[in-house]
Amino acid sequence: MDGTRRRVLYQLNSRWIYGKIPLLHTAVFLLQMAAVSLLARKYNSYYAQRPVLTTMITNAVLGGIADTVAQTLTAVRQRAVRKKGGPDKDDFLAIEIHDLDRRNPINDTDLIPDSKRLPPPFDFERTVRFMSYGFIMSPLQLRWFKFMSSTFPMSKTSTWLPALKRVAFDQFLFAPAGLACFFTFMTVAEGGGKRAVQRKFQDIYVPALKANWLVWPTVQLINFRLMPIQYQIPFVSTIGIAWTAYLSLTNSADEATS
Repeated sequence: MDGTRRRVLYQLNSRWIYGKIPLLHTAVFLLQMAAVSLLARKYNSYYAQRPVLTTMITNAVLGGIADTVAQTLTAVRQRAVRKKGGPDKDDFLAIEIHDLDRRNPINDTDLIPDSKRLPPPFDFERTVRFMSYGFIMSPLQLRWFKFMSSTFPMSKTSTWLPALKRVAFDQFLFAPAGLACFFTFMTVAEGGGKRAVQRKFQDIYVPALKANWLVWPTVQLINFRLMPIQYQIPFVSTIGIAWTAYLSLTNSADEATS
């Protein structure tokens, strides 16, 4: 049974759409988008009945999408750089990813290093880890957002100052702790121990935190200023697809170079 499964996955992993986009990654992505579509249609009614569970499921699916995007970028670039002569002018996406790696001012190493020990073309276990993290963290996020909403209430005459206070609290308290939880969870879920966690923090925690502070204050200001409480976590998770993809690439890059 296991051999059959491996052969099927190998066949799926070897199929590419027009030689540019991996078929299996695309199929997984479309399934995830279908799940998002189903959730979006009845999100308000689901949230009214079970707010915590609805948020957990939504966060998990969006986390899975983010990792699928990251794995797709990795697969596209690896296919291009392993071609004889490297990427050519037709490999536009791969060239752009490679250039982004080289220009990245935050991390000294490539987000997608040239390594034969990178994850397989599609790593389902890795996606499950990302979905699990989003699922587990959602109740804490929901409590945190409700706490800030009650601690810094907004009124018709006062909106910007409470929103700025929420952003400050979020970025200087929750963001560092959230990143610490993310890298710890991922490392332990990958089978790493105390030393692996320490190494992860030494290598990529500070660059990731700096990247966070470049992106998230503006996003959270929009979120706290304009979004109703029930949409705040989905909004963050949706915008965070690119951010989570960055974390996924960073996490897997560190794993590949270790």
